Amino acid sequence: MSTLTGLGAFPLSPVRDDALDLAALRRLVERAVAAEVDTVAVLGSTGSYAYLDRDERRRVARAAVEAAGGTPVVVGVGALRTSWARRLADDAQEAGASAVLLAPVSYQPLTDDDVLGLYTDVTAGLSVPLVVYDNPTTTRFVFGDDLLAAVAALPQVGSVKIPGVPTDPGQARARVDALRALLPDHVTIGVSGDALGVAGLLAGCDAWYSVVGGLLPRLAVALTRAARAGDVATAEAGAARLAPLWELFATHGSLRVTAALAEHLGLVTAPALPRPLQGLGDADRAEVARVADALALAD
Repeated sequence: MSTLTGLGAFPLSPVRDDALDLAALRRLVERAVAAEVDTVAVLGSTGSYAYLDRDERRRVARAAVEAAGGTPVVVGVGALRTSWARRLADDAQEAGASAVLLAPVSYQPLTDDDVLGLYTDVTAGLSVPLVVYDNPTTTRFVFGDDLLAAVAALPQVGSVKIPGVPTDPGQARARVDALRALLPDHVTIGVSGDALGVAGLLAGCDAWYSVVGGLLPRLAVALTRAARAGDVATAEAGAARLAPLWELFATHGSLRVTAALAEHLGLVTAPALPRPLQGLGDADRAEVARVADALALAD
């Protein structure tokens, strides 16, 4: 479970002509590994897992593990039905995943009992750690602290992926400390929401689960190492420099901006998102390109 620390890089699962572009996925994973990320995490929200069928997800998992070499790979297993999530977890383990990632996905609103039952059932069949994915913006489910503590106490839970921290450093530290007191000692805390990644690390989070890490891994690794080494000035300055990128994420969502940026940098073929997702329009894509060039984001 100690692998669930440091920088977790979350790449796209590029789709070309309504088919997975596994060659592009392998290139993204290999870039992340070359930059020395701590883990590669596929089939998260940026990996468009909800739009892929079981066979496609199995192929993504296998391709990522192969491309990652010895770098640990986390594989998302979220699904509408518990039995589907369990089968996806089996597939991920068979592919060689070092951990799995699970968000409470639903069409009908879920109760706390539903969610605790989901994690209880999925962890029962695991031999690798599970990352609890708290992503209320996408799932519309909000974990209360009591529920998060109950889920984190289940066997095989190794980390929780929280949706950011308060912007005030003191409040951020207090929030992380409060979570730390609720969770078992072996369960790591990973921050998501890239604009708050550095703030989360400086507040005491163990990991940054990063969209930028899956696309611009050298940049994200440098920020992570500075923050974890206590070099506050360097880490904060690096995060502040990326404010125009964070503004794009806030306006359009990280998935569409990341896809447009990957296309602009020539890392994937446009369009790279599964339909019905159409990505950004021409004017917004031009703004992404302008920001990328102004910030010299070619990694």
